[in-house]
Amino acid sequence: MTINDGTFTAETPLIIQGGMGAGVSNWMLARAVSLRGQLGVVSGTVIDTIFVRRLQDGDPGGHLRRAMAHFPCPAIAESALHRYFHPEGRPAGTPYKALPTYKQVVSAARQQITMLASFVEVWLAKEGHDNPVGINLLTKVQMPNLPTLYGAMLAGVDVVLMGAGIPREIPGALDALAIHQPAVIRFDIEGVGGDAEYLTFDPGEHGAMLATLKRPKFYPIVAATSLATTLARKANGRVDGFVIEGPTAGGHNAPPRGDLKLSDKGEPVYGERDVVDLAKIRELGLPFWLAGGQGSPAGLRAALDAGAAGIQVGTLFAFSDESGVIPGLKEEVLAGVNRGEVNVRTDPRASPTGYPFKLVEMAAGDYQRPTRERICDLGYLRVAYRKDAGGLGYRCPAEPVDAYVAKGGTVAETEGRRCLCNALLANIGHGQVRPHWDDELPLLTSGDDLMAMAPFLRGRTSYSAVEVLDYLLSGVTALAASPPVAAV
Repeated sequence: MTINDGTFTAETPLIIQGGMGAGVSNWMLARAVSLRGQLGVVSGTVIDTIFVRRLQDGDPGGHLRRAMAHFPCPAIAESALHRYFHPEGRPAGTPYKALPTYKQVVSAARQQITMLASFVEVWLAKEGHDNPVGINLLTKVQMPNLPTLYGAMLAGVDVVLMGAGIPREIPGALDALAIHQPAVIRFDIEGVGGDAEYLTFDPGEHGAMLATLKRPKFYPIVAATSLATTLARKANGRVDGFVIEGPTAGGHNAPPRGDLKLSDKGEPVYGERDVVDLAKIRELGLPFWLAGGQGSPAGLRAALDAGAAGIQVGTLFAFSDESGVIPGLKEEVLAGVNRGEVNVRTDPRASPTGYPFKLVEMAAGDYQRPTRERICDLGYLRVAYRKDAGGLGYRCPAEPVDAYVAKGGTVAETEGRRCLCNALLANIGHGQVRPHWDDELPLLTSGDDLMAMAPFLRGRTSYSAVEVLDYLLSGVTALAASPPVAAV
């Protein structure tokens, strides 16, 4: 059975641009890809903090304010401008004003910033064309996800992609949000005992909305045949397709199945049990895209031959001109790739989530100091736990060790953990200013494809998203033909 029969449409693109967080897959990158008829994807991870930091930096070009003028609840947009917008940007050395950290229950104002931020990102990605745009979220980052989804849907998002967990309840949430009804998902709590807990988002608390919204397609990102089967058959709503991701993909990887074994370099060892059975995926009758190590014309052709609708590609787009990574940082890494001096290491300890995480290493290691002073002031990767005295608390193994242990954690669980929230914001030029020690430094992630990019680069240290698309589609030009879209 072949899902892709050679007929290309915008609804089943050959290429999905990876939704790389935080802010790497920004609206400019997603728009550039969608304008060419492939699926551009914005990252919804930490989008609310990125949004308010862009406002505090003066909103260069006025893009945010242009999108905010179209938000269906003008009072929410006006409040955000009053609170966070600095026309001249922040004075040098001034820390960013922070948002309150997410908890199970937060104020309406906190949810509204999240709604507004995702609306703005999707609206800008869709501006001036009618081609589909997607949004990518991490299931693991549970607490902001429902208001993020609703804001994206208010902007007309076409596809939702979610990995890093088991998003069984998201299809039902999309169904509810499309008709402005409360959405509820189970809240994961560490520890035993106690009643089930839930996260709830009620659109009715944020002003009257008008017409029914488009329910976006839902593509879970999975790394196991069993998970795809479970979601296809037991999710609480419609699943429209899958992204099948291998361990060579950037960012977070699924851990190997079975007992964790490490190589001589300290990286997780993947085996036959971790290979997705594509024959069983095809039996589900849904389109699927292959991700991780697929970023080449040969990768696209092989995916089509295997019955896939196409491929999801992150690394090539992550270092393109339009991505959110600081330009100088991109150039430094690409120059290192041309010299053969860049490595991508899968670190089993770096991420507070417990998932293996890819780190880009130059000749002198990665960019973030292991001796960075521990501080947890963003809290997106915090998890809830049950307190001995009752109620819920929140902790992260990358927070100060004493604080984590006082919350019932162990010292061993803190070892090797990195603060991804702050480091990923530094990657895109929005790192926090620390008055009493050096400012936050980047910590880049990438797929293994980075180390094989030299033939594509041909000595260059910059290139556009369009050049990536032309390269990937060069072997399947007839399938990829689509009418041009006029930019605005």
